[in-house]
Amino acid sequence: MEIVLLTALGVGGATVIGALLGFIFKNPSHKFNDIILSFAAGVMLCAAVVGLIIPSLEYGGKWSILVTVAGVFCGAICLNLIDKLVPHLHKMTGVDQEMHPDKTAQLNKVLLFVIAIGIHNLPEGIAAGVSFGSDNVAHALTVAGGIALQNIPEGMVIIAPMVAAGMSRKRTFVIAMMTGVVEVIGTFIGYFAVSISGVILPFALAFAGGTMLYVISDEMIPETHSHGCERAATYSLLGGFALMLAFDFLLG
Repeated sequence: MEIVLLTALGVGGATVIGALLGFIFKNPSHKFNDIILSFAAGVMLCAAVVGLIIPSLEYGGKWSILVTVAGVFCGAICLNLIDKLVPHLHKMTGVDQEMHPDKTAQLNKVLLFVIAIGIHNLPEGIAAGVSFGSDNVAHALTVAGGIALQNIPEGMVIIAPMVAAGMSRKRTFVIAMMTGVVEVIGTFIGYFAVSISGVILPFALAFAGGTMLYVISDEMIPETHSHGCERAATYSLLGGFALMLAFDFLLG
């Protein structure tokens, strides 16, 4: 339980670290953002496959392939429904450049942006918590590490729009921190869900993997390939995938 608590704090705290970096690097270049986000996407891709989907197959028993495939698609569909209600991340990241001069309209856009980040963080936290249900600490840490790394550039992204909307630095930091708290809550939800019923573990692992694959394909890759840095982004993704693969292999 202690390691789950520490992991939850680490996953949520990564957003806070990103927010602090956002105050330091107020306007990082698109190329820098794309490379960092792509690296995080590669880490998450490895974490989803190695830490969630493969264990789902291993624990699924006779119908493992059906349970895993169903879980992956259910996870993706769940986030697809969420995306019907909130803006896409690759549309939101440019909010600071498209602000309306009117401060009220500007603030409304920013708050919608932050709410969307928070909603996206909940299933990511659940994925981190569910991964501990397999009793494979290496896989669980792989998943949590992938999510945490992705949260750093995400935390950086939300700072500039709020500051541009006229929010104080203190309030901006508190709001950014709350998006990380959502992830901590999600981690405990996922952990206790599979602890109460081990029967749902294979499906839950695949479901969590599906949510991560959806975020990577629908949000992260389109964003990193929309500013002319596709080649660098691709190699950065491969680097993140390879690093996390080596990390899992050495700890496994």
